[in-house]
Amino acid sequence: MKIDWAALGSVFGVSLIVTVALVGLFTLGIVGLSKRESASAQGDTATLAVTGAYACFAACAAAVAYGIYLIVA
Repeated sequence: MKIDWAALGSVFGVSLIVTVALVGLFTLGIVGLSKRESASAQGDTATLAVTGAYACFAACAAAVAYGIYLIVA
């Protein structure tokens, strides 16, 4: 049995980068929603932060949906 170490390393590298990016994107969404909470406590609106947070969550959902599509197809 021969293992293609270059392909294994490539898959590991890409999965590591995508995982870190997806977690970072989700974290940005959580930070955006926390800005809304702090802004509402001060009586302000944080429309841009909330819109950015929802965009981050939508991008996360799209990435997960694409991953499921790749597994099923």
